[in-house]
Amino acid sequence: MPHTRSAAKNLRKSDKRRSHNRNVKKDVKLQLKAFDTVIAAKGDSEAELKAAYKKLDKAAARGVIHPNTAARQKSQLAKKAAKAKA
Repeated sequence: MPHTRSAAKNLRKSDKRRSHNRNVKKDVKLQLKAFDTVIAAKGDSEAELKAAYKKLDKAAARGVIHPNTAARQKSQLAKKAAKAKA
């Protein structure tokens, strides 16, 4: 348990931030899985790809994930989409 008021406040803040970050990461993972599902079903992946890009960009902009991680995942998604089209 925190000993000071400021430590207690920092604990509350970190709990709130962790909860938010976990929700954002969960949303990103769900969107990536939705994209994989569309690719596996040979469906039109443009809308899912665009949504996945948006989720990744927002998470990186807000500091939830590292920008290089977002860029790497976007690149991998683009490769999958191109391969599915061909």
